[in-house]
Amino acid sequence: MSELFSEPDIEVIARHIDEWLGAYRQSHEDVVDAGRDPEAPRRWFIRMHGEEKEFTTIWLTLGQRTLRYETYVMPAPEENAEQLYEQALRRNAKLTGAHFSIGVENALFLRGELPITVLSEIEIDRVIGTLFAAVETHFPVLIRIGFASRFAE
Repeated sequence: MSELFSEPDIEVIARHIDEWLGAYRQSHEDVVDAGRDPEAPRRWFIRMHGEEKEFTTIWLTLGQRTLRYETYVMPAPEENAEQLYEQALRRNAKLTGAHFSIGVENALFLRGELPITVLSEIEIDRVIGTLFAAVETHFPVLIRIGFASRFAE
């Protein structure tokens, strides 16, 4: 197993993430807010306004070897749970660097991680773009499956 990054190394990486998210926020008008989680110093968020889902918040968590990322897609389905989860699993095949998973209270999340050895501003941009685009693409179909009776005409 490879050596863990030292505490000073991790702090340098954390400062880079601060800078990259600051630049991302300035250059993307759909970003509502971004910054560090005040309760977890190695965790960041970026909140974006969408068209299909009103807001998407992406969380980045820096560990000793990886940067984990996730976003909440939707609550647990009220109906058609098997069909919804099957759809999510099938959609995983077309995603790069992220996957649908079931999280707390059976909610649907998109998650992924990458080694911090490849972490860069370009990778942060790719991660944010991938998660945001996936939510915008898949949310409308998934929400209509899991809450079908609310959309019945």
